[in-house]
Amino acid sequence: MSGGEFFLIGLVLLVFLIVMRFVRIVPQGEEWIVERLGKYSETLLPGLNFLVPFVDSVSQKVVTKDIMLDVPQQEVITKDNAVLVTNAIAFVKVTNPVKAVYGIVDFADGIRNLIMTALRSIIGEMELDQALSSRDQIKARLRESIAEEVLDWGLTVKSVEIQDIKPSPSMQRAMELQASAERERKATVTKAEGDKQSVILQAEGRLESAKRDAEAQITLAAASAQAIKNVMAAASGADMPMLYLLGEKYIKAITQVAASPNAKIVVMPADIQETVRGVLGRFTKSTP
Repeated sequence: MSGGEFFLIGLVLLVFLIVMRFVRIVPQGEEWIVERLGKYSETLLPGLNFLVPFVDSVSQKVVTKDIMLDVPQQEVITKDNAVLVTNAIAFVKVTNPVKAVYGIVDFADGIRNLIMTALRSIIGEMELDQALSSRDQIKARLRESIAEEVLDWGLTVKSVEIQDIKPSPSMQRAMELQASAERERKATVTKAEGDKQSVILQAEGRLESAKRDAEAQITLAAASAQAIKNVMAAASGADMPMLYLLGEKYIKAITQVAASPNAKIVVMPADIQETVRGVLGRFTKSTP
């Protein structure tokens, strides 16, 4: 191969290299930042683009499609000093590649830190129960709090989702102990209420029984009084009816003592014969 042929081949390679540096094809969903001698020059849009060889250079290739950013898990403290573990995921879109490249060193890391800080602030204003049940509210406030911040970086926050929010392991153990103590307290209160109701019912039963016994005594006394009046009226006011009734009760009381299973010895009054004789004697005299 002659020297002319080598020169021709070298010239073709040089032209090819120049063309490669001069022509750029940007794929759809990307925009390229071009710097000329170290200074921003232009933004290459998708399609065929041309650069100035050895002067222009592509410094950054920015993705303009929706970007999914995973926010690391972190511990946050609620208003009532409960520890929660939470993480999130953000969907952002680059709307101004120039600001995204020159406004911040790493916009993805910046958004993650903004979301983590905002989460701590928002949940810190809530109590435990509210934080666990207000996921949509936290999500809305989170998006609002960072939306204006990222505008200076040429970004748009499309959505922020709370992936998980739950008590920390130590907090879960404390909640389980608290729930167990609450169940025991309720059981104790329920038992105490039951005992109280039982005592009240027993007292009411004794009161009702006493009232009925008193009413029965009153009824029996009234019946006895009426019987005595009837006997005295039949005997024309003589003393015999009274003695007869007293003797009847006297004999009935002795009979009950003798019939008692605890009675081993029955002691008869010494004057029982005289009493009976007197009653019979008076009864005989009063009889015509």
